[in-house]
Amino acid sequence: MPRTLPALVTACGPTVRDDGGVRVFAAIVPSEPARAHLEAFLVPRRVGEPVLRWTPPHLWHVTLAFMAEVPGDGLDDVVHAITREATASPPLHLRLVGAGFFPDTHEARVAWLGLGADAPGALDDLALRTRRACSAAGVPTAGGPYTPHLTLARSRHPVDATPWLATLGDYDGPAWCAHEVTVFVSREQRGGRPHYVAEHSCPLGGGSSVAP
Repeated sequence: MPRTLPALVTACGPTVRDDGGVRVFAAIVPSEPARAHLEAFLVPRRVGEPVLRWTPPHLWHVTLAFMAEVPGDGLDDVVHAITREATASPPLHLRLVGAGFFPDTHEARVAWLGLGADAPGALDDLALRTRRACSAAGVPTAGGPYTPHLTLARSRHPVDATPWLATLGDYDGPAWCAHEVTVFVSREQRGGRPHYVAEHSCPLGGGSSVAP
């Protein structure tokens, strides 16, 4: 049975931009125990950090595919495409492990944790198939090599993150089983803060789907 979605998911309809389009991404949300373990690890380590803007735990997710512009009448097609790929994939046994920075450690703007999986390459394969399915549905996804990660923090300006690499690099979180892919709709609100709404939950392996 799919687990209860965290506060990131709200029982609302899709968020529509002024031009009628929406921003959509498909993601895996870590389990509650995985998020609690990471939060306990981070709390004493981020005290007094003035530069990094930390992502709240209820917003943590692992993106599979991002679409910057989905027409309002194309959202159902995207959800169906993602659902088909999720159904064809078994649940994934994952854990958060290791750290990295975009674009690199010495001029970092994004701090992230990596993903480990019992089946090597399974998460990458799901992301690739999800992107291809969305593109086949007529909605192009953001390109570039796929690096599975969970964004921890951002910086407005490039920073040398070498000390944080030492702090975060040894993190090895508890394993959890991902049972679903969640389709989120997002837009920029005042202050540039993203607002997330769950449009659909797509069970891995074809379990019972959940729509808010």
